Amino acid sequence: MYQIPANVGLHRSYLKIDLGALEHNIRVMKSGLAQGSLLGAVVKSNAYGHGIKLCWRAFKRGGADYFCVDSLHEAYELREDSCEDPIFVMGHIPPAHACETLHARVLAMVYDIEQIDALGQAANTRRQLQELMIKIETGTQRQGVSAAQAVGLAKHIKRYPYLKLKGLASHFANIEDSTDHSYANEQIRIFNDAIALFEREGFPTSMNSIANSAATILWPHTHLGLCRAGITCYGMWPSTESYVSAKLLEKVVDLRPALQWEAAIAQVKTVDVGSVVGYGCTYRCTHPTRLAIVPVGYYDGYCRSLSNLGYALVGGQRAPIRGRICMNMCMLDVSDVENVQAGDIAVLLGKQGDEYISAETIASWTRSINYEVTTQIQTSVPRIAS
Repeated sequence: MYQIPANVGLHRSYLKIDLGALEHNIRVMKSGLAQGSLLGAVVKSNAYGHGIKLCWRAFKRGGADYFCVDSLHEAYELREDSCEDPIFVMGHIPPAHACETLHARVLAMVYDIEQIDALGQAANTRRQLQELMIKIETGTQRQGVSAAQAVGLAKHIKRYPYLKLKGLASHFANIEDSTDHSYANEQIRIFNDAIALFEREGFPTSMNSIANSAATILWPHTHLGLCRAGITCYGMWPSTESYVSAKLLEKVVDLRPALQWEAAIAQVKTVDVGSVVGYGCTYRCTHPTRLAIVPVGYYDGYCRSLSNLGYALVGGQRAPIRGRICMNMCMLDVSDVENVQAGDIAVLLGKQGDEYISAETIASWTRSINYEVTTQIQTSVPRIAS
């Protein structure tokens, strides 16, 4: 009997998103904030693959103060979905999109004169206030400028009466990747020096931001005006090292993963000893084998490097992947699972019975990170609330 939920339409796999877990994670992250600091829930990249329209509402119910996105089109997704809360666009906004920036009513990240001029002219024309953050380069070598260059930008911002500098922002390079935080501490020093320089130059800032998920958990002294929590909002740790660091600091942080990926089995067949499975003949059966054909492949975001390596869950048991994962399907060995039939649910990521496949487990198989596991799931796979 086919068990696909009715609200996924004609799709053959779907993500179940636990909205209660999302709300819980926001409350947990907020509970550890330093006094006066706000929590920005990062919902870029389709909310780390979880579905931006489901997630922002759950995060709002949990108490998020800001929604942080990478691009202007993501900000428009939120505005078009009735979001009236503060939005921070952390990524590049081309000068040509200045009018659209004002229309979206966002806090904009800037780091060059062309951006400032375009936004300033648009703001003057509309007589509409546009708030800005300047990105400070502290050692990650992505977007950003030095403190001295940032002061020059601040002076340029003052030329435009409808531009307001709200604060400075930066980003850590390796706080998640190590229990040796000497480099992160140096970045904090550089950032604090930039804030002090702005104060001396007569450019006080009301909302500075450097803390990511790991810093939000580990270091209250980095919270400042705004913490930008990403991966932890979805119930995942930034890394094993972050988890270990929290344990060493005796911090109890109850994060709850929110994503489950399911698909209905399309066919079950028994193949003979010696049969090869899939493209390239990379797997040959050593015994009569029952295969479950699942209509999910690398087009959907189920990584091809899991071929002949990972497993899914069927009937609450581990079902190894046999052969190469195809563009639109994969094959599971269900020889040891009783009574499997077409329409039964296979879990690719998540819990079934007593078994659980985490994003971290899949990341370990593919030599990647949990961020990539969830964000690479195609937007064509429907997200439904659970």
